[in-house]
Amino acid sequence: MKKKEVKKKNEPELKKNGLVVLVGRSNVGKSTLLNALVGSKIAITSPKPQTTRQVLHGVVHDERGQIVFADTPGIFSRAPDRLTAKLNEKVRESLEGIDAVIYVVDATRHVGEEEKMVHRLVSNVTKPKLLVFNKTDQMQPYKDEYLAWSDEFTRVLEVSALQGKSLKNLVDAVFEILPESEPLYPADQITNVENKFWVEEMIREKVYMHLSEEIPYATSVRIQEMTQRENGPFYIKAAILTTSTRYKKMIIGSGGSMIRDIGSAARRELEMVTGKKIYLDLEVVVEERWQETFE
Repeated sequence: MKKKEVKKKNEPELKKNGLVVLVGRSNVGKSTLLNALVGSKIAITSPKPQTTRQVLHGVVHDERGQIVFADTPGIFSRAPDRLTAKLNEKVRESLEGIDAVIYVVDATRHVGEEEKMVHRLVSNVTKPKLLVFNKTDQMQPYKDEYLAWSDEFTRVLEVSALQGKSLKNLVDAVFEILPESEPLYPADQITNVENKFWVEEMIREKVYMHLSEEIPYATSVRIQEMTQRENGPFYIKAAILTTSTRYKKMIIGSGGSMIRDIGSAARRELEMVTGKKIYLDLEVVVEERWQETFE
């Protein structure tokens, strides 16, 4: 007869906790899914590639435990510059030391070379894996191409991050495959994103939304000052970095029209989220080699 295990006094009860990485090619909706799962805008979104550049954590707290979802950049089949190569490297690094993988796919698009690259990466992971079809509010003409891989996965699920459809089913499926362990984050924390970085990202999102195809990938944002001014608004000074004078002129726009539109859109969202009156002071700086120092 086995001796009954007695829980030691003050010993914390282990729950399901773990790090779950969201992987997929560019524009499958990983950042939108992360925000929807957490219920807060942690990651910026846009329909353009290279929107996500860092590995961001969004934490779901539940009576069953804690899921730390990690959003990753999309994979690119070609790496024409240092930034793209670095983004691909970040995805590979994110697959180390994890507890599970959510492979997000978009069956409105044909399986191509980028998708095959992601699939090869995921195939090498020995942890539990979920194949998740996003954008199921749209027609899925290429679904069978992805279902050909379904035997490699613990579960296959369908969601619509944009409409919030079937997200509970996804969370339930993740808790089923997580191990018991100590939580990774305090109960009152939902992200690893610091305020300064989040503000930089909000501004960069507006740059992406307002500018033509080629310019956003040559830009970044650097906060220079964030100060609560006495008897005044919260002051934010930020530089939009770009790689050439030609791009700088386009970002500023005729008579400063474009930079004003970017600033107004960013300020409105910052005020809405923070509940503070914001004075946003933007400038455009040419820094030709900023991509080489990207980490």
